[in-house]
Amino acid sequence: MVAMRIRGLRELSGYTQEDVAEKAGVPLGTYREYESGETDIPVSFLYGLARLYAVDLPVLLTGDEPRMRSFFVVRRGKGASVDRRRDYKYQSLAYGMSGKTMEPFLVEVAPREGTLNRYAHVGQEFVYVLEGTLHIMIGSHGVVLEAGDSIYFDSGREHAMNALGGKPTRFISIIADGSERS
Repeated sequence: MVAMRIRGLRELSGYTQEDVAEKAGVPLGTYREYESGETDIPVSFLYGLARLYAVDLPVLLTGDEPRMRSFFVVRRGKGASVDRRRDYKYQSLAYGMSGKTMEPFLVEVAPREGTLNRYAHVGQEFVYVLEGTLHIMIGSHGVVLEAGDSIYFDSGREHAMNALGGKPTRFISIIADGSERS
């Protein structure tokens, strides 16, 4: 679980929760919720922690240290499962690649009733629908995407996604945090 890994890295680094909250620029209560697993953790926050601890993002997402520098292949159905948000099922498609400037995921979202959780994170996001129908809200704008459709957007704007048609939607999401990394 991501929350356990961020707690473990904090403890190994000798930081207090207060230290990390301050360095990450979030309120202490919010950091404690992330570390306890009570609250979904934004990808921009995870990118910041990865920089703080000088590790690649997959260390936080999967617990594995990426080793590949030239290329990395993921076979069908073999992406690393990532426990990032309760609303979506994520598979990291580049978990073994070191020094990435973006994170590609295979995502599945089931149809949900009621108010959708809205997320915002630093950077940009590209979504390509593989199967099903996806309703995406970006700010106050709603867009319906079918298989083969894509959207590129500023992920710093609040956004939410929901599957339509009574069945799950699968899509590729590529997230770039917008910062330079080595």
